[in-house]
Amino acid sequence: MALNADTRYSQTASHVDAAEIDAGLRKYMLGVYNYMASGLLVSAIVALLVSNSPAAMNAIFGSGLGIVVMFAPLGIILVMSFAQNKLSTPVMQGLYWAMVAVMGVSLSTIFLRYGMGDVVRVFFITSAAFAGLSLFGYTTKKNLSGMGSFLVMGLIGLIIASIVNIFLGSNMLQFVISVLGVLIFAGLTAYDTQRIKSTYIAYRMHGDAAVRSAVMDAIGLYLNFVNMFMFLLHLFGGNDD
Repeated sequence: MALNADTRYSQTASHVDAAEIDAGLRKYMLGVYNYMASGLLVSAIVALLVSNSPAAMNAIFGSGLGIVVMFAPLGIILVMSFAQNKLSTPVMQGLYWAMVAVMGVSLSTIFLRYGMGDVVRVFFITSAAFAGLSLFGYTTKKNLSGMGSFLVMGLIGLIIASIVNIFLGSNMLQFVISVLGVLIFAGLTAYDTQRIKSTYIAYRMHGDAAVRSAVMDAIGLYLNFVNMFMFLLHLFGGNDD
């Protein structure tokens, strides 16, 4: 009887523990997606405001400030990555909002190259694709960790090809780059979602550590979304100038 009681207690404790992990995971993932969605909203608002201001566009992109705007998000992300455990939670959050705002400034140029209808249409296409891919990454039982190194190598190759095409100006190469870019960031969306889920289950962060981790995870998903959107916009957004 004691053995049976111990077994029932163990099963009950295990069930409660699993339920707590599942509840914590849902809360954590919701926080990540909230940061990501809010970041996209901030970027969109900033992009629209800047694109509708000829003075702002000229001041930023008609000077060396445009280069600063281009590389500032990368600098902010590097600071956040290397100093994640040293920065306070409010500072991490502030850097995140600064990063997405600067990204919005950089993205403002798309409204000069594409029509609003094209931008909105591709945004919804990207949203649907992202949602499906992220859901797949969250629910699949298949281990996607093996995709990580392959996707990173593909991303490096994509960056190199993009730099080369700056000098070549080949439309065909740009088409290939865009197709590969969509595929790579689609894969990264599923992979990152599973990675975020697995990391939470392994470490079960809470408090400020969970908030800082959620901000960093949101950056990864945000960048996957933005890059997939940009490549899809090039493919389906009509002719750009």
